[in-house]
Amino acid sequence: MAGSAKRGTIRSDIFCSKIIYASFTWNQAMLCPVSGQRKGKNMKKTYKIDVDCANCANLMEEAAKKTEGVKDCSVSFMTLKMKVEFEDGADVAAVMKKVRDNCKKVEDDCEIFLD
Repeated sequence: MAGSAKRGTIRSDIFCSKIIYASFTWNQAMLCPVSGQRKGKNMKKTYKIDVDCANCANLMEEAAKKTEGVKDCSVSFMTLKMKVEFEDGADVAAVMKKVRDNCKKVEDDCEIFLD
């Protein structure tokens, strides 16, 4: 079964005397039905950015990758988006504030829209 994902059903949690079941694919992260946070996999988020040139976007990407709590990052100048993969257990809001600060150090007129 090369290239195909295994499927399964698990009991994810019990709320108000009801059992909630989640169908998932083994290569995808499971979502908690209450908080919506991923379990067992790294969290990935996409942010809109404002940057003036492709070189500046590259500098932002390098600065973000060096930030503690960031597992991987990619910045696209063409789409003006930053995709960030966080390490397990990282506080996303705190890490993104650090990412924004680090990016401002290398490119002072860039912006990452966190909301």
